[in-house]
Amino acid sequence: MDYFIITSILVFISAFFGYLNVRFIKLPNTIGLTVITIIFTLGIFALSYFDDTLLNAERYIITHIDFKSVLLDIMLSFLLFAGALHTDLQKLKELKWPILFFATFGVLASTFLIGIAVYFMLQGIGLDVQFIYCLLFGALISPTDPIAVLGILKKANVPKKLEIKIVGESLFNDGVGVVIFLTIFGLASGTGGGFSLSGILSLFVHEVGGGLLLGALLGWITFKLMKSIDDYDIEVIITLATVMTGTVIAQYLHVSAPLAMVVAGLIVGGNTARRQAMSELTENYVDKFWELIDILLNTILFVLIGMELLVLDLEIEFILAGLLVIPIALICRYVSLVIPVNVYKNRLDFVPNTNLIMTWGGLRGAISIALALGLTAEMNRELFLVMTYVVVIFSIIVQGLTVGKLVKRLRKKNVGI
Repeated sequence: MDYFIITSILVFISAFFGYLNVRFIKLPNTIGLTVITIIFTLGIFALSYFDDTLLNAERYIITHIDFKSVLLDIMLSFLLFAGALHTDLQKLKELKWPILFFATFGVLASTFLIGIAVYFMLQGIGLDVQFIYCLLFGALISPTDPIAVLGILKKANVPKKLEIKIVGESLFNDGVGVVIFLTIFGLASGTGGGFSLSGILSLFVHEVGGGLLLGALLGWITFKLMKSIDDYDIEVIITLATVMTGTVIAQYLHVSAPLAMVVAGLIVGGNTARRQAMSELTENYVDKFWELIDILLNTILFVLIGMELLVLDLEIEFILAGLLVIPIALICRYVSLVIPVNVYKNRLDFVPNTNLIMTWGGLRGAISIALALGLTAEMNRELFLVMTYVVVIFSIIVQGLTVGKLVKRLRKKNVGI
């Protein structure tokens, strides 16, 4: 079975499950596809007691897909560019400092808070895990997932001035989170044996700063090329080339491709570029093309998340640890946002309960699973993979379904939202 057949099967499953959701279940696509795929996988498990043909076929597909590589090296660039393309750059500029604070200090604080709490929690239930590995788990679970966040917030009716904070943070903090994860991974695996504080800072600046600069350059070049012609089909292809070529260049330069794609998408989708470089016809085609890419990849991605259930080592202790880490992750995120919110709330007119809504609306998703899949056996990969999966599924389904209700309830209490 080659990659074309596997891809064809995934697209077919995604289309079929997407149809079932839209036609009958009517949940937001992100949630509906995850739920249907998990139910489908559990059904295959049950059927395998009589006939394991479907189970073996699904396992073959999932074991022949390098989820970590497919998501982090390929899909993420397209999804982040598409998400950034439809984000209001002007509003994002007004909130650039708090978003930067959320995406750096917030992720760092959350990483250490979760790492410390998980270390003691695991000791308490009889699982002896080294602290550095718990810190690694804190790094992979701390970033909110822009893919999940963007999909849910569109239907959650979150106030616009708060939505842009959550979306802006999620667009940037995954790139920062990946850099923090890779830094701690190097320390934990011994490959970063010569690491010092200055070395860690240098790596961080190179990855993050380099990604931002590359994204700005790519966005500017794309803008200039699109401005010099008026041909909607070629201009759409130029945006596609920006993402694909930019990702390759970022990997070659060892800078953050996700951050580069976010910045490039914000520039190309900004008001200036739309007004000066795109005709109305071009703008419509560019938007529709990237909306289609976004929907297609999101659909496949959340089907894959559901299918990842097949690779989990579902021991009772691992599941218990996963359930216990849900409140830990939420509390640590809430605490990590206290300082950034309080620093900026008066100057930027933050809505009441910003902390609460950003905590519940900051969903974890596929990026965390991809990073967990990259752990080694010595880093307690199976344990942390189950814990990550439990947190992600809770986040997508429970938080995703209730964040709109939370906002509605807070509005009824006249808290000024």
